[in-house]
Amino acid sequence: MPHSEPDHPSTKRQKRDAIVKAQPSSRKSGSAIFAPFRTIGLVSPTSVPFATIPLGKTTFQITTSVGRALQTYDLKRGLNLVFVTRPQTPADITATCAWKERVYAAWGNPSQGQAQGLWAFQRGKKAAELQLPADLDQPIKQITIFGSWIIACCVTRIEVFKSATLEHYTTLFTAAAKRGDNEITGGVCNMPTYLNKIFVGRKDGWVEIWNVSTGKHVYTILPPAPNSGSVTCLQPSPALSLLAISYSGGALVIQNVLTDKKVLQLQAGTEDAPVTCISFRTDGQGAGEDGRKDGVMATATSLSGDVTLWDLNKGGRSMGVLRSAHNPPSRNKAVGGGISKIEFLPGQPVIITSGLDNSLKSWIFDETPFSPVPRILHQRSGHAAPVSCLQFLPSDFDGAEAGNKWLMSGGHDRSLWGWSLRRDGQSTELSQGAIRKKAKKAGILAGGSLLQGPSTTLEDLKAPEITCIASSLNRDGGIGAMPGKQVIWDKANNTKYSNAELSGMTGWESVVTAHKNDPWARTWFWGRKKAGRWAFKTGDGMNVSTVAISSCGTFAVVGSEGGSIDTYNLQSGRHKQRFPSRLTPAQLRQIKMMQLRALDKVNELQARSTQSFPPGTGKHTAAVTGLVVDSLNTTITSCSLDGKIKFWDFSTGNLLEEINWAPMTKIVACRYHPGNDLIAFACDDHSIRVVDIGTKQTIREFWGCRGDINDFCFSNDGRWIIAASQDCIIRVWDLPTSHLIDAFRTETPCTALAFSNTGEYLAGSCKGSLGVQLWTNRTIFKHVPTRQISEAEIGDAAGSLPTASGEGGQGLIDAAFEDDSLEPADDGVTAPVIDQLSSDMMTLSLVPKSRWQTLLHIDLIKQRNKPKEAPKAPEKAPFFLPTVGGSNSLLPPVEEDKEGKEVASRITQLDAARQEKAFSSKLIACGEKGDYTEFIEHLKSLPPSAADLELRSLSIGMSEDDYDNNELLHFIKALTSRLIARRDYELTQAWMTVFLKLHYDLVVANDCLLKALDRWKEHQARERDRLDDLIGYCSGVVGFLRNPRT
Repeated sequence: MPHSEPDHPSTKRQKRDAIVKAQPSSRKSGSAIFAPFRTIGLVSPTSVPFATIPLGKTTFQITTSVGRALQTYDLKRGLNLVFVTRPQTPADITATCAWKERVYAAWGNPSQGQAQGLWAFQRGKKAAELQLPADLDQPIKQITIFGSWIIACCVTRIEVFKSATLEHYTTLFTAAAKRGDNEITGGVCNMPTYLNKIFVGRKDGWVEIWNVSTGKHVYTILPPAPNSGSVTCLQPSPALSLLAISYSGGALVIQNVLTDKKVLQLQAGTEDAPVTCISFRTDGQGAGEDGRKDGVMATATSLSGDVTLWDLNKGGRSMGVLRSAHNPPSRNKAVGGGISKIEFLPGQPVIITSGLDNSLKSWIFDETPFSPVPRILHQRSGHAAPVSCLQFLPSDFDGAEAGNKWLMSGGHDRSLWGWSLRRDGQSTELSQGAIRKKAKKAGILAGGSLLQGPSTTLEDLKAPEITCIASSLNRDGGIGAMPGKQVIWDKANNTKYSNAELSGMTGWESVVTAHKNDPWARTWFWGRKKAGRWAFKTGDGMNVSTVAISSCGTFAVVGSEGGSIDTYNLQSGRHKQRFPSRLTPAQLRQIKMMQLRALDKVNELQARSTQSFPPGTGKHTAAVTGLVVDSLNTTITSCSLDGKIKFWDFSTGNLLEEINWAPMTKIVACRYHPGNDLIAFACDDHSIRVVDIGTKQTIREFWGCRGDINDFCFSNDGRWIIAASQDCIIRVWDLPTSHLIDAFRTETPCTALAFSNTGEYLAGSCKGSLGVQLWTNRTIFKHVPTRQISEAEIGDAAGSLPTASGEGGQGLIDAAFEDDSLEPADDGVTAPVIDQLSSDMMTLSLVPKSRWQTLLHIDLIKQRNKPKEAPKAPEKAPFFLPTVGGSNSLLPPVEEDKEGKEVASRITQLDAARQEKAFSSKLIACGEKGDYTEFIEHLKSLPPSAADLELRSLSIGMSEDDYDNNELLHFIKALTSRLIARRDYELTQAWMTVFLKLHYDLVVANDCLLKALDRWKEHQARERDRLDDLIGYCSGVVGFLRNPRT
């Protein structure tokens, strides 16, 4: 299109006269976008025993350690979490004890260079701190409180405090015949009726009795045999003067400390698994054939998940074994297991157990007929091994709240968990069937079988470790049960397929998982929280590498380490398609003919110009690392370690297009955002490349990771890409600008990431952590500067990680009201406000639209707002109010002139005169200078009513020849100057419309005004034609690009 404008891109907005601010030396700790919230999934992950305390006569509170905080559960509420202690301790907690209304916690290990202390918490808050001796260089391993004494047991010394004043009283040192024999391995305890006495179990098998009041050693109880080993546990029995002592050799002795005689000896453990915790039942029931006698003892070991129940009557016997109360330790110690403590609640038929598998359970003896083994009452648990993958559950329909409530996680402990972000009690593990029942039938849980190393263990009955999760709730059946008995993960080919009509009514599986070193992908019912019916095998029989699920929830896609891709129907479990598809004999003959034709050089040149892939070709030559199904089920995108990205037809299985990055890089993972139709690929060269599915072109490349990319994800709006790498840094890139806008460090590498569908939370799991960390998104409720940052500005790990107690964390509302004064500046350079980007561009004003539109219709508005009737006289005021204007009026009398009219305030008169004088004087002064900018700015600042009044008051001067004082002429020139400058276009039109409406008769009668108006009209027509040409040209280009034929 011919036009007078130069043929070059329009100039971009420039930062003119920028004010450069001083850059801070370093960025603040933590992230600018994400605020730490809390850590979920921790119940009892440490070996520190729990502490119990009765709460009145109705319930008990149980306190566990989760590292640097304590969590208190209420038994009556089903182990509901009631308190989490704050502040967090500076180091890991080493011992706990509950006494009266307080919970005491010791923390720190000086041998590892840590500080240590002893704090007291009350209702989750720090209430007191005990002053430790200055020479204490050993960690506190146990705390015991009785009477007026607080006993802190260390490795070889015992610290004594007064419980009333919390003052340090004395220190007891155990002596040894040889080095190391005085180590306290069995802890300390107190017995009823033994005033100021404590019993100390030593490594050499001795049990010493100390008087803490006098600080003297009273007596020593020797072991029953020289080879009994060290003392592992001490526990007083309900009977007076009887103390249960367990030894590392496996023996358990009940000793009468008053006479120093052995009452009973049992072989409760072995040398490989000695008894480490003992508890006595105190409700007077449970022993004997009918369970109506007293004398029940429970024992457990940290090397097994079993609880053994003993009847101490008639020499003692084993009544039963609670098999696999907690998971046993794995062979390679990667998965935690074993029992850390057992305790009968006082006067109740309930026993509490905690294990190293991150679980807390309560068991009750109430079965009829009598059974010596209890049943489960309540339990709270989490992952027993670090988390390997995360995914927020998608919404089953737009606007559903489930999309932000549930978080799924798979761990190294072969479990799949669903975490509720609103109520911890709703979190649950998805069932894999009756695992313990199968183990009992197979004899896996028999006594000692786990210690001897059987070929099949309890964890072998579970599905292998989960490496990938895919989900869609569009076809989930909810919590309703399917009729009939359903198999779990059926791998047989002769199973009858389910009725499509039945499954259509009840729904089918909505979660698909890939597993480590296993050729089967497994399905799960999310609504029913259990394993599904199907197990899908890879097409080449090799291990599953990745899985995907269609957005409709009907099809599952399975990729293998050999490069095969298969699609299955989740409703029927049938195989649907392979990628590439299988060839029929006719297709094979056709491919051979095409290969023969390709020998011709002419055909070969044509084939190079148009890339095509014959059916049955294009299989990946290496492991498939990512699969994506588009929203319409038309295309499947796959990536592989062979460096290729392939686009497949969903229905036929034929290869449509291919992007080849080999041998430049290998692709290790991919993520898809359906909103903007983009796929991000993580490569082994530590980069992330973003490809547009529509154009099949790479649109962004993000570099900066200094290690392998562990996991990455899109934000919910597709604007950011968040990546966690092996260098312990989580980075955030802005997709439109391709800038690194945020980054923060973690103490250990982050192995899994997930972003919620509503954008509220970022979830992550760090290496070696059993919990899941949550961050809140500050940008939801407030503006966060997102300037580009450098590697030197990456935030420190301090303050950036969520904690179990939530201390220092911010919820969404807290983050919204955070003090902005503590935030760094937006940019190092502040750009000034520019009214006009370029002199070649017509610019509108920044005046609100309502202001100049009101000016155009000011007469109509005044007519509409005119009162319909005269104001009525006010009703008579109450008697206690003075009359306005009377002798006792509270208002000053109003001055009146001689004619009886009220005299207006002189201040108001002066202001009105001053305003009129300012308007006219600015107009005349700017006309003399030839620059009307100051006058225009003044007119823009006036409200519509004031502007209308000023336009009405414009005068033609004393005579028609007085051009210098002709306000109408100067006003037309002012508007013409704005047209020439191409600024305030809509205001110029509005002002001229009002001006002509008010003064049209004067303008027509004056030749000078007509000439000025013709000049304004000339510039107006020229600018109108120019804008019309530009708009027509742009609309034509857009129409050409949108035309499907072009």
